[in-house]
Amino acid sequence: MSTRKIKVLFDAETIARRNAELVEEIKARQLDNLIVVAVLKGSFVFAADLLRAMHAAGLSPEVEFVHLSSYRAATTSSGTVAILQDVESDVRGRNILLVDDILESGRTLAFAKDLLAARGAKQVLTCVLLEKPGKRAVNIHADFIGFDCPDVFVVGYGMDVAHSYRELPFVGVVEK
Repeated sequence: MSTRKIKVLFDAETIARRNAELVEEIKARQLDNLIVVAVLKGSFVFAADLLRAMHAAGLSPEVEFVHLSSYRAATTSSGTVAILQDVESDVRGRNILLVDDILESGRTLAFAKDLLAARGAKQVLTCVLLEKPGKRAVNIHADFIGFDCPDVFVVGYGMDVAHSYRELPFVGVVEK
């Protein structure tokens, strides 16, 4: 599968520039006592780059991970979200920045946001690299959005198809 041609949608330099802009937007919110919660697996590269940009901007959030899945090996959401790994920290009274790779149906992000809010988070803000607004199945809007994404299945920059292509430094589409 990894020998197929990939069409680049967002190159590494464009993503890096946008990450720096997102951090300035986040910094402007003056979020004290911040925990960044990265939604695994797809957001791990985005979250890491965003955290490094936060450090460069003088922010020092704590970092947590939650592993949720609604896709498994498929290319479309099953509609059911499963917790594969939960956050370890107590989020009560804390500002949370939930970081995910893509906001499409919204089920995964809404599930995670509701979960953290129910556990007493002061507020749960969301930051996504990509948004596909025409695909929403639940009512959720991201607070911080990297890019609007066309209605195509994307890979790279942490995102995969059947565990391939996560290592790519850009976001692209597998050409047929």
